[in-house]
Amino acid sequence: MNIIDDIKPVTYLKSKAADLLNQINTTHRPVIITQNGEPRAVLQDPKSYEDMRNAISLLKLISQGESDVRNGKIKPQEKVFNDIEKSLKAKLT
Repeated sequence: MNIIDDIKPVTYLKSKAADLLNQINTTHRPVIITQNGEPRAVLQDPKSYEDMRNAISLLKLISQGESDVRNGKIKPQEKVFNDIEKSLKAKLT
């Protein structure tokens, strides 16, 4: 994998959009679009984009959990399960 192959000028996007979309969906690698030599956008296939968003969401949850532990916002596992059990029993009655 050569990142140079994944950097294209906006003129390439304009003239070869179908080819570029085929490349992105075949390789599953994002393509950086430049304008006047500067990176301006990234094109990515939908599956890779969704996977990236899911990974970011998981990382945010992990970070929030680590912050809660550092700040003492924790409950013993037994208490959590007891609370869930009480809540379920209350809904059944």
